[in-house]
Amino acid sequence: MTTATYYVPRTYAPADVPSMTESDAPLPVVVAGAGPVGMAVALGLAQRGIAVTVLEAATQVSFGSRAICVSRHSLEVADRLGFGEELSRRALPWAGGRSFYRDTEVLRFLMPNEPHAVRAPMVNVSQSELEQIMADALTAHPLVTLHWGASVARYTTHADGVDLEVDTAGGARHLRARWVVAADGGRSRMRELTGVKLQGTSYEGRYVIADIHWESDLPTERRVWFDPPSNPGSTVIMHRQPGDIWRIDYQLDPSEDAEAETQEDRIRARIAGHLAWLGDDRPWSLEWYGFYKAHALALESFVHDRVIFAGDAAHLVPIFGVRGLNSGMEDAETLAWMLAAVIGGAAGPGLLDAYAVERHHAWEQNVASAGKSTLIMTPGSHGHRTTRDALLALATVRPEFSHLIDPRQSSATHARRSPLTVAAPAGTGGILPGDPVEDHRVRLADGKQTSLNEIRGPGFAVFGVGLDVAAVELAVRLRQDLAAALPAEQVTLALVGGADDRHPFVPVVDDRSGDLSRAWEARAGEVFVVRPDGLLLARGRAEELTGLPARVLAGGAGGPLADDTGRGHSVLPPEQARREASWLALSEGIDTVPEDDREGFLTRLALLLGDQVGTTEFLAAVSTAATTR
Repeated sequence: MTTATYYVPRTYAPADVPSMTESDAPLPVVVAGAGPVGMAVALGLAQRGIAVTVLEAATQVSFGSRAICVSRHSLEVADRLGFGEELSRRALPWAGGRSFYRDTEVLRFLMPNEPHAVRAPMVNVSQSELEQIMADALTAHPLVTLHWGASVARYTTHADGVDLEVDTAGGARHLRARWVVAADGGRSRMRELTGVKLQGTSYEGRYVIADIHWESDLPTERRVWFDPPSNPGSTVIMHRQPGDIWRIDYQLDPSEDAEAETQEDRIRARIAGHLAWLGDDRPWSLEWYGFYKAHALALESFVHDRVIFAGDAAHLVPIFGVRGLNSGMEDAETLAWMLAAVIGGAAGPGLLDAYAVERHHAWEQNVASAGKSTLIMTPGSHGHRTTRDALLALATVRPEFSHLIDPRQSSATHARRSPLTVAAPAGTGGILPGDPVEDHRVRLADGKQTSLNEIRGPGFAVFGVGLDVAAVELAVRLRQDLAAALPAEQVTLALVGGADDRHPFVPVVDDRSGDLSRAWEARAGEVFVVRPDGLLLARGRAEELTGLPARVLAGGAGGPLADDTGRGHSVLPPEQARREASWLALSEGIDTVPEDDREGFLTRLALLLGDQVGTTEFLAAVSTAATTR
């Protein structure tokens, strides 16, 4: 049953795609797939004056919540692509969550939400509704042609383009394009036609996912129960969506038959059991359901001749930490400005190699965090399950272990290894080249309240901090050189602190409080160059950055940054890093010994560790371990 509160997307008539003849000029870009990533690429290219043709096999956007959590960085992308206001209007913000072991709370977390932040750390909205917002934006854009009911049947590449045979309701059609973006999802037909395969790890855990309409008073937060009395041995996740829709995910036991457990009556029974245990007897209705397995897979390269892969067609990450949709939006924004530079003739194809390097490393970053979340949410071996259960039990009496249960929510990835990124001098603190530049509330010298992203817009930005008159002139020239090198891009110059009367139209940020300078750890006289996708390209004195436009057009120069470790989103305080290393090593150790020697292994390990600590500490540890179950 579907109630009026559940979002049902519009259905479109299959398009009549006209075939092209040999005399027709090739289309600049064909995008295969009208999911969020494909549509974001199309909007980004159209924003830069490039005509885009989008092919979608279905006749509507996806149905059901699917990916519901949209990160702060993805909200910034939506704003730059022109649909952020409508997305924010419909979405439900949230900032944290709680985890329980059976009925005992073992973790309460809050995502970073500083006073200067412009947007919520995360919002919830059905992927179906997000896609409809994006489809409406595409339909309204004069440079985008969106064909529903059209899919690529086969293709061939040649020196200057791609020939595509497209299946439509009216029969086969022929298209020619200079470039093809494959954004057709986890079951990518373009990947199959190209003959490339995803590589990596698939996890054992299986989850049923469902949307219900339920008028509950529970707060808007991420709630997780490990081994709840309502579903013993399982893990249950709950998220509120707009319109009193709740997303419920629960894990199937390895012994359970997935086909039987994904029947509607069984799903209703499992959900009813959990809601009854929560003590809420208000009526509810099942609106949508699906099935999920966790994967950490990627193509070796995302660029194959003139076919470029993005989103789930290029890589898959586990659902935990909500990185799939959000990393795909990053792919789209990075690809759009780079591909636009290549299509416009400003840069050579080598710039797309930089896209491949950056976004593959971004997948590695996501997997590093999501993989640890997956080992907690759905441990796939005896060792990892044993240690996970032990951590949960210990967390009920020793809160310092709770950080290992943290879901490690999605945050923007960095590009410090990118060949485009210009290394900062050794010892530079604060934001590093390659890092995402967070939006920041600021006040202009004329008193106007605004933010960094509003100042810089969707293109490049040059921010000068405390520049003297001569340095301002060099920053002006750098802005002009970037604009000349990349004519499809808007390039903005802004000053942070100080003023220059000879350039009255250059915005000046009033930073007398030093808030922004401290956040960046900026030194007077420094220039910060921000890419269209919100990453810091370079920082330094203006005279040191004169060759930056040529470096971008060449796809980078020299090697990657020598050191991208010791900084970033996954770095833990020493004591937390120690516990994490111990957890992972112990899990693997249990899995390496024969089954009949596990107790002996743990006993030997305890004696060895007891020899390294004082008697009092060891006796206390033995007592805690013996009394915690």
